[in-house]
Amino acid sequence: ALEVIAMHPDKLQAEMLCANTSADLLIEQAKKFGPADVVVTDSDAFEVVRAGLKDYPIKVWCGQESIPALLGNAAIDMVLTAMVGFAGLAGTIAAIEAGKPIALANKESLVVAGELIEQMALKHKAAIIPVDSEHSAIFQCLAGEGKNEIEKLILTASGGPFRTWSSDKMATATPKDALNHPNWTMGGKITIDSATLMNKGLEVIEARWLFGISPEKIEVVVHPQSIIHSMVQMADGSIKAQMGLPDMRLPIQYAFFYPERAANQIPRYDFTQPDTLTFEAPRIQDFPCLSLAFHALKLGGNVPCTLNAANEIAVDAFLQNQISFMGIPKLIEQTLQQSAHLPAPTLSDLYQTDTETRLRAKSLLKYIA
Repeated sequence: ALEVIAMHPDKLQAEMLCANTSADLLIEQAKKFGPADVVVTDSDAFEVVRAGLKDYPIKVWCGQESIPALLGNAAIDMVLTAMVGFAGLAGTIAAIEAGKPIALANKESLVVAGELIEQMALKHKAAIIPVDSEHSAIFQCLAGEGKNEIEKLILTASGGPFRTWSSDKMATATPKDALNHPNWTMGGKITIDSATLMNKGLEVIEARWLFGISPEKIEVVVHPQSIIHSMVQMADGSIKAQMGLPDMRLPIQYAFFYPERAANQIPRYDFTQPDTLTFEAPRIQDFPCLSLAFHALKLGGNVPCTLNAANEIAVDAFLQNQISFMGIPKLIEQTLQQSAHLPAPTLSDLYQTDTETRLRAKSLLKYIA
């Protein structure tokens, strides 16, 4: 996002930056981009940032509770919500309540509280523009379609680093193996989710709420080259696809400038170069996380919240070498089986579900290989 801002200094300005513990990086970014405010949620990091920016006209705030009030700043035209996991929900809600358009990169906000988020966005007239490359692609494909009937949404998946691995081989996969994504450079959590295909499952749930479409009209197809970012099939059978090189600056810039398109120097896909675009069905039996996500979406209520919390615990346990790669879906499935289903949860219910699920998943870790 900051690279996109740097490409358009005459049109874009960072007004507020937030971080948890990355004090040195936040100081570096703040000095370069000159926001009015920075927020640090970790108290130790806050002291480092405050000292590092004491000679700059930048206000340094401590604690996530500072964010809602600061989002009321009239100079802020859009909020990019990009925190990973359930932790990003509070920021998304704060941006909605401030009535700001949201460039949504935190898919978990809609995974755990999709219906409530959509209701809040409508109440506060806060537009939500997707930043995930797949949902940005669908959003772009639907431009100009009005009330034309959608037959299905087709989310593409790279297949991750284990697309060609057998289930026996995946059972021996290490965190280093799983973090070696073939196409995208992402954080650890999202990269592991991509390896299990849970990331695609979460995106299916997100798409259901972003585009108001029933789950049975959402399909996942594996596209290893990651050139087509997703597709929409209309009622007449026509398929619209959004294409481009795998570069997150493209969907971020699209959200920042929407509905306009800004010129840039980002590399283009060259159709004259030898290349083959291929597609295949996901191997559901070898990547059960995708099935678990569809199952959670079908049940609805607080089940997607349970799914997400269990997955966050499972991924962290795998990265800490506490469980195997194939132990991730096992832990999620067992946690789902032992969790209560609330058909119509309140926001408070969802926070309680998240807390209880994490405790339950941690207690089950010792039974997972």
